[in-house]
Amino acid sequence: MGATSNVVDDKEGRLPREVKDALQLLASEWDDIVDLKALQVIPLKGAMTNEVFQIKWPTRTDDVSRKVLVRIYGEGVEVFFDRDDEIRTFEFMSMHGQGPCLLERFPNGRIEEFIHARTLSASDLRDPDISALIAAKLREFHELEMPGPKKVWLWDRLRNWLNAAKGVCPLEEAKAFCLEAFEEEICMLEKKLFGGHQRIGFCHNDLQYGNIMMDEETKSITIIDYEYASYNPVAYDIANHFCEMAADYHTETPHIMDYSKYPGLEERLRFLRVYLDSLGKEPKDTEVEQLLQDVEKYTLASHLTWGLWGIISEHVNEIDFDYKDYARQRFQQYWMRKPELLDSS
Repeated sequence: MGATSNVVDDKEGRLPREVKDALQLLASEWDDIVDLKALQVIPLKGAMTNEVFQIKWPTRTDDVSRKVLVRIYGEGVEVFFDRDDEIRTFEFMSMHGQGPCLLERFPNGRIEEFIHARTLSASDLRDPDISALIAAKLREFHELEMPGPKKVWLWDRLRNWLNAAKGVCPLEEAKAFCLEAFEEEICMLEKKLFGGHQRIGFCHNDLQYGNIMMDEETKSITIIDYEYASYNPVAYDIANHFCEMAADYHTETPHIMDYSKYPGLEERLRFLRVYLDSLGKEPKDTEVEQLLQDVEKYTLASHLTWGLWGIISEHVNEIDFDYKDYARQRFQQYWMRKPELLDSS
């Protein structure tokens, strides 16, 4: 999961030497910086996979600074995705004007272009105008022709993460989370959810508010952070976005999900109509209804995905976040909603 934009001043000493060296090397290419070592480090809160920092240098121009973004990869996260694949996706997106440019790499992270736009907040996702912009941008994202096979990754990812969760979980914890039941659940979901009518597209798979930026002047949307991006049913990506509306990672208890904030029927239909209409062809009511049904069912796959992610993260990640309770909530939603969503299937 990505970083969000609540910033707090910090000191340079927070960064490892290899990062400082990479930053100074990059800054040496700019002739307007007053002092290469006079950098300001601002940690961005809300990151749950990596540590993310905004870096600023004063320049010779009054009230102007150079800015970049530093991303230090989290410990043990290679279990979730292939970092080389993620870098290739990042570079592809940059070349096609879909995200920030890659400026420099170091052994455990990278330096990115700083996008002059604001990161969205939890409440922004409920704004009808902003939500419409996100829907149109997500359709554009799904239409990207990424290199490599157009293979659905959801089911393999779930099975791989389930095996990883079993590998790191103490026996009592595994029993408490009913991990042994999930292999059968994944097979059942794949059989019931994955229909031939569904469209496959390049999906972000982690479209929470902290991974969406908006230029206030142009109202253009940029989707960032592609660690989990892959080909998948687009209904799954939309379902995951709807589930993220229950989250606010800037509270005193950032792991707590409030499912009363899950979008209502009218809100979901509005998003789906904009999504389907964004290429200029008005959707039929039957098309909207089919996508709505598919999206609702794929929320179950979202709950399983991030529940397993939470269990693994509890044992491999040192970021201050209650991963275990987060996992408990996602699994609770899975078991609670499964009967109503699948009994009629």
